[in-house]
Amino acid sequence: MESLLQQLARFSEVLAVSRTPHVSTWDPATVRRALQWARYLRHVHRRFGRHARIRTALERRLQSQWRQDSGSGPAPDPGLTNFQALGRCDLVLALRLLQNRALREAVWHALLQQVFPGPGVPGADEDTLQGRLAHLARRRAAVHVLRLHGYQESPVVQEDALLKTQAELLLGRLRERAGAQAEGPGGLLSGLWERGPQDNFLKVLAAALLLSPPSPRPQEEETGPGTPNTPGEGHHELLRWLLGKSDILAAFCRRLPAGVVAAVAGRHPELSRVYLGLLADWGRHLHYDLQRGVWVGAESQAVPWEELYGRFQSLCQAPPPLKDEVRTALESWKAQDGDFEVPGLSIWTDLLLALGTGA
Repeated sequence: MESLLQQLARFSEVLAVSRTPHVSTWDPATVRRALQWARYLRHVHRRFGRHARIRTALERRLQSQWRQDSGSGPAPDPGLTNFQALGRCDLVLALRLLQNRALREAVWHALLQQVFPGPGVPGADEDTLQGRLAHLARRRAAVHVLRLHGYQESPVVQEDALLKTQAELLLGRLRERAGAQAEGPGGLLSGLWERGPQDNFLKVLAAALLLSPPSPRPQEEETGPGTPNTPGEGHHELLRWLLGKSDILAAFCRRLPAGVVAAVAGRHPELSRVYLGLLADWGRHLHYDLQRGVWVGAESQAVPWEELYGRFQSLCQAPPPLKDEVRTALESWKAQDGDFEVPGLSIWTDLLLALGTGA
C-alpha cells in the first residue's frame, strides 16, 4: 500500500509539470514512461474501485497531498484530488502534453504516435486512450456549438433547425452527465450560462423543454419524485436546474417571446406555476396613472402594461387546462383586490376586460 501511495505522490508531480515549460527537457522515452505510469494508475482505479478500504486510503492520501504545502518541489496537481480522477489520469496527461507548446517537436510527434496509433491497432476501441480522446473531442465540439452559435434571431423557437440541433445536443450532454458525482448536469448548465451568449442559451433551453415529453400534472402524478424516467432524464435535470435558479428563470420568462414561454408553460406545469407567480408580481408593481389613463411602472425596469397584457393573452390562447388555470388566477386576484368592475382600480380587472371573453 505504501508503495502505491508513493506512486500517486510522484505521478501527481508529473501531472503538475506536464503543463509547464519544464517539459522542454523531456524526450520520447520520458513521455512513454509517463503514459505507461498513467495507464498503471488507471488499472489501479479499475481494480480497486469496489474495494472500500483501499479506495478510502487512496482518496485520503490524495486529498491530504492536495492540501499540504508544495515545499520546494512542484505542487500536487489539482486534477488528481480524488480516487475517481485516477480513471482518467492518462487522458488528462495526454491532453496537457498535446496542448503544451514547450514540448519539443520530435517529442510531440512521438506523443501523437503513442496517443493515436492509427487504424488496425488491436483494442483500438472507445475504451482506449485514442477512443476516449475522440469521445472527449466530440463532447467538446457539442459544447462549442451550444456556446458559440445561434446569434441570429428566430421568431419561432420550435421551427428553428439550428436551435433544435443545439437542444438535442444539450439534452444528450445532460444525459451523459446524469450519473456524475462532481459537477453533474447543473455544473454543465451553469457553465454554459456564464460563458455563452445568454439570450441564445435561453432559446436553447426553451427548445429543449419543447422537445421533451410533457410533465405530468399534479393529478396524473402517481409515482414519487424519485421514480426513474429514462426518456426524459435530460429534460428533468434541465427543468430542475432552471427552477432552482430564480434569476435565470426570471430572465427566461422575461426575455423570451410570450408565445414561446406560454408553449413551454403548457408542457411543464411546474414552470407554469412559477411563471404565473412572476406575472402576478410584475402586475403588482404597476399603478394607474389617472392623467394618462394607463397602467405604468414606478421604475424603468418594470414590465410595461403592453407586455403584461401580451403575455397573459398568449397564456389565455393556450390549450386547456393552462388557459383555464390562468383565467382562474386572474379572477382570484381580482377578487382579492375588491372584485371591482370599474377600470383603473385593479390591474386584474383591467386585464380581464382587455382580454375579453374571446381571448
